[in-house]
Amino acid sequence: MPRRHMHMTGADGAALRAALRVLRTKLDVPEEFPAEVLAEAERAAGAPRLPEADATDLPFFTVDPPTSVDLDQAMHLAKRSSGGYRIHYAIADVAAFVTPGGPLDAEAHRRVTTLYFPDGKVPLHPAVLSEGAASLLPDQTRPALLWRLDLDAEGRVETTEVRRALVRSRAKLDYEGVQKAIDTGTAEEPLALLKDIGRLREALEVERGGISLNVPEQVVVAHDGTYSLGYRAPLPADGWNAQISLMTGMAAADLMLAAGTGILRTLPTAPDGAVGKLRRTAKALRIDWPHHVPYAELVRSLDPQRPAHAAFLQECTALLRGAGYTVFTGGERPDPAIHSAVAAPYAHTTAPLRRLVDRYTGELCVAAVAGSEPPEWAVAALAALPQEMAGGTRLANTAERESVDLVEAAVLQDRVGETFEATVVDVKDREPLVGTVHLEDPAVVGRVESALQELPLGGRIRVRLTQADPGTAKVLFATV
Repeated sequence: MPRRHMHMTGADGAALRAALRVLRTKLDVPEEFPAEVLAEAERAAGAPRLPEADATDLPFFTVDPPTSVDLDQAMHLAKRSSGGYRIHYAIADVAAFVTPGGPLDAEAHRRVTTLYFPDGKVPLHPAVLSEGAASLLPDQTRPALLWRLDLDAEGRVETTEVRRALVRSRAKLDYEGVQKAIDTGTAEEPLALLKDIGRLREALEVERGGISLNVPEQVVVAHDGTYSLGYRAPLPADGWNAQISLMTGMAAADLMLAAGTGILRTLPTAPDGAVGKLRRTAKALRIDWPHHVPYAELVRSLDPQRPAHAAFLQECTALLRGAGYTVFTGGERPDPAIHSAVAAPYAHTTAPLRRLVDRYTGELCVAAVAGSEPPEWAVAALAALPQEMAGGTRLANTAERESVDLVEAAVLQDRVGETFEATVVDVKDREPLVGTVHLEDPAVVGRVESALQELPLGGRIRVRLTQADPGTAKVLFATV
């Protein structure tokens, strides 16, 4: 898949925004915050519960997409004099602003997660907090949960601490800028170490059998009142940054397991036959997969820029479905306790501005390190969180999928009957004449049907656009 943005002129912004409003209504998406929630957020923004500890001397930096202003994480990386590395990882302290049981708390439980649409987002918390007083914006002093992770020379975590502290970010960086600075050797040590630590953590991920899929993302691009579609291939810096977050999530899980109370993000192992199916797919795509090579090792050897490899990586995402949350209390070992893609216990804790559960895991970890009982409000909410998060995740996935469908249909609605070059990225097991193709120009993924012969998985074919209806959000192709 090409790493570029496509700028189409066919997707009229006004018409598409109207269709997106209909979609939000259909999904019963919460829009405006109630007056009492906004009032509490304003009061909290002006008078948060501030910690006594001060870590504003550390020059933190954030790494996010360029337009992001809801900044959950900031980091400072350093070498230890005794060898190894020290990571300070600041996470926005949402609990400093939200009173348990109040209107703001109740609204967060109703929303569960931030929803993203092409024409804007529907935030978990009011903007005065998520984009203002609670966000780790540069040159602003903020309350945070400050993690300190000491690593050995191989990147393994030796000690973990987390406490409340005031922090101050010095720079808001984006992935492309970080990648360029590291590649050109212009990055100062705290940033340059992101590559060193990230690669060490990636090696440890391979060692434990974890999986990170480098699948190009289909993205919606807004441009002068219109919308288009593009593909974005993740940069190495994306992966290095993700490793810091993953490491913190694993550390959080370990702290909660040791304390006997918590909530884990879990994923069962792939069902019987799933890996066998992938082996058959690899053979069909002419990907060499020797039997002695583990699945995780094969995935890391693939180049997502090659169509056959991109098709295989798309198939691999099937192994990552079925994730959920597992609660445990009273010191009992949870079952399941492992996230099979991480290949270790893991918890969501690094995105509290955008995800409800992270506020609770952060609170439980602070208590675990302090050796104190977690707050009653945090423990009382645990039982309901898995179901709440499942509903919010389903809504977020549906909103994202149907938004992209709408943009695809809008981009192509005047091109029905035209033919395009496409790559087959999926073929139905029991219907080999039906599958999915991705187009490079425009950047569209759609259903395809063949009248005569089985679709060649990973193969290049010509397809004719037979339907593009923004009203139904459907794009359909037929083989030529």
